Amino acid sequence: MQLQISPSLRHVTVLPGKGVKEFIKVKVGSRRLSYRMVLYSLLLFTFLLRFVFVLTAVETIDGQTKCSTIGCLRNKLGPSMLGKNLQSTVPEVIYKVLEDPSSDYDIPGGSDADIPQTLEDFVSSLKGGDRPDAKTFAIKLKSMVTLLEQRTRKAKIQEYLYRHVASSSIPKQLHCLALRLANEHATNANARLQLPSPELVPTLVDNAYFHFVLASDNILAASVVATSLVYNSLRPNMVVIHIITDRKTYSPMQAWFSLHPLTPAIIEVKALHHFDWFAKGKVPVLEAMEKDQKARAQFRGGSSAIVANNTEKPYVIAAKLQAMSPKYNSLMNHVRIYLPEMFPSLNKVVFLDDDLVVQSDLSPLWDIDMNGKVNGAVETCKGGDKFVMSKRFKSYLNFSHPLISKNFDANECAWAYGMNVFDLEAWRNTNISQNYHYWLEENLKSDLSLWQLGTLPPGLIAFHGYVHTIDPFWHMLGLGYQENTSIADAESAAVIHFNGRAKPWLDIAFPELRALWTKYIDFSDKFIKSCHIRES
Repeated sequence: MQLQISPSLRHVTVLPGKGVKEFIKVKVGSRRLSYRMVLYSLLLFTFLLRFVFVLTAVETIDGQTKCSTIGCLRNKLGPSMLGKNLQSTVPEVIYKVLEDPSSDYDIPGGSDADIPQTLEDFVSSLKGGDRPDAKTFAIKLKSMVTLLEQRTRKAKIQEYLYRHVASSSIPKQLHCLALRLANEHATNANARLQLPSPELVPTLVDNAYFHFVLASDNILAASVVATSLVYNSLRPNMVVIHIITDRKTYSPMQAWFSLHPLTPAIIEVKALHHFDWFAKGKVPVLEAMEKDQKARAQFRGGSSAIVANNTEKPYVIAAKLQAMSPKYNSLMNHVRIYLPEMFPSLNKVVFLDDDLVVQSDLSPLWDIDMNGKVNGAVETCKGGDKFVMSKRFKSYLNFSHPLISKNFDANECAWAYGMNVFDLEAWRNTNISQNYHYWLEENLKSDLSLWQLGTLPPGLIAFHGYVHTIDPFWHMLGLGYQENTSIADAESAAVIHFNGRAKPWLDIAFPELRALWTKYIDFSDKFIKSCHIRES
């Protein structure tokens, strides 16, 4: 069967015997277009027909010369589309109504029910017996667009609210796992083993080993990071993993790694209260966090107040909801700024977030010449993925504030937290930690107007001038907030990072990407099974 459409789009061939998608082929010159391309072409053609109809309606209202053919419209529209300045035939009253920011113009009849709900409704109203005048036409068009914008805005905000709730909640499976392990710690001596064993304690301060630091209160996430790290290491016997957690998670975390040793790697599990300097001394970040929590409660007004705001754009509301997330006021997020004090005998460590997966041997990171810098990190303003790798200082800091604008360059390339090489020896000769605390205080004094959320903004400031750029191969970002990442690209990275709301242990995770995380979980384990933690 052939359908002559144009000299270039020659014919459509329908081949019988199989599905429509497989056998609709369109020949264009010597090329073949896919079914999807045909569908897109038809949708575009339908849109153009509607567009032409609306333009035709504009031409005919208020006694304008009727233009009912494509040729006529071509003569009227063609030159202007080519950039020539011809006199517009659209009545000025239409521009006046559409450009007026006020809502003084009402639909004749006076109720929302009279507003066209769809483009089809709008077209039907124009096909009535009497042609509308220009003002009525413009009012109906503006009312319809405004109504659709309001509905779209409401739907977006609802989506952001649901994602906020989903990403801020602790899944019952993870809560179950912590409770089961806490009970195991209390009743099973094997779950209370010293980590590491006494004969291996000297390795904790031996700089000949590869030292990794992981701060987490998520047992399953910490297990995936540690397991993937050891599994992909070429010299696992030289790997030392320092796991730092909070007081409530310490017992179940110790129980997990006591019962699931990653031999021959060496695992240490410590709670923050086990560090003398932390338990007895004054910790500035704790005071800042307390103030920050109070400031956010007053400044934000809670998630219900944020969503109820009818004036702010959806993306601003999304940012404020994200700022309410408990993780942004978690000490686990701030721990890295105290690494020199926590590990006074170590010269270099690699810090790992708990929402990543290691897929390659990381020992070459110790061979990187840091050139006197403190923080080895991947830049996030260069790369093929413009959505993920387009972050500069202006993405995180408020450059409308004079304190920010006079000290930093808005277009300076940002870098990533999550997988960082820290030269602790060089760090101890700087004032990085003091700067971090200073800017936290300044942000609180300014009602959180320097930046809104996270530990990366103060990190960008504190490490400014002390960052050594490392190859992007070592750290791939974005798997937690966009699903466009190809599996092939993700599998080729040394470390993949599920930064964003869609964490791999949540139901809102992207299924294809989540599989890269779940491969390091033993779903036959009795604790995993008893808490109904499933692969998909």
